[in-house]
This record gives sequence, C-alpha cells and structure tokens, in this order.
Amino acid sequence: MLSNYKLTTFEKDGDNIVGKHVYGNLYGCDVRLIANERYLRKLVREAVKIANMHLVELKSWKFFSKKGGVSVIALVTESHVAVHTWPGYQYATVDVYTCGHESQPEKAFEYIVKGLAPKEYTKHFADRSSVVVRTEVVREGV
Repeated sequence: MLSNYKLTTFEKDGDNIVGKHVYGNLYGCDVRLIANERYLRKLVREAVKIANMHLVELKSWKFFSKKGGVSVIALVTESHVAVHTWPGYQYATVDVYTCGHESQPEKAFEYIVKGLAPKEYTKHFADRSSVVVRTEVVREGV
C-alpha cells in the first residue's frame, strides 16, 4: 500500500520536482464498465478531483476492433491520468503520474480501481523526482 511510504528529499522543498507515478494492471473487470466510454470519462474526471489535480483537458477514444477497447487520457497541470481497456480480455491498465507535493496519485489510482471493480490487480509506484530521493517504509504504530 502506497500510504506506507514516505518520500524524503535530500534538497529543501521547492527546489526540485517531486514526481510520483502510480500504475497497475486490472484483471477480471466487468466488461460493461470497461467498455463504457462515458462511464470511464466520468470516473477519470472524478479521480482527478479526488487526487488534488487540476484538469487541463480530457480526451477519450473508443476502438471497434474484435476485442474492442477504450482509452481515456486526462492532461492535468501536474502531468496525466490514463486508462486503457480491453473488454474482450476483461483487462485494463491505469497510469497516474503527477508532479508536486500537493497531488495524491495513489488516491486517483485507488478510486479508479474501485470504480472498475477488478477481481485482481497489481499496483506499482515509481519515484520520478528530479533529485535523489530516499524512499523509506513508514510502519504505523511503531
């Protein structure tokens, strides 16, 4: 769980870019949800708000190939949110990348996952900061 990690920079705050990248794969998704372009657009728009990001533009595309699919991309001032789906495989990917101290990409990721209700999913975190950053595990109650 990402909330168990704390980013600590070696530079003073404000002198660097704090890049936080949360991404993952969703398996066993409800086909009706991941094929619904309108629903996915709404889900991403709400995730942007919840994660304290600022929407610049939201674009989506529906593909009509044999396995179909929808892509939704939100350009935010902090970076982007992307959801790509393959209903024929009950599969989706979620990518939330933000810069700055105020945004919370893990909240956007979790909101989207909850909205797509996969049977299983993976979640990854990458530090995309512009300076050396130390990631330390924070144990609750210790």
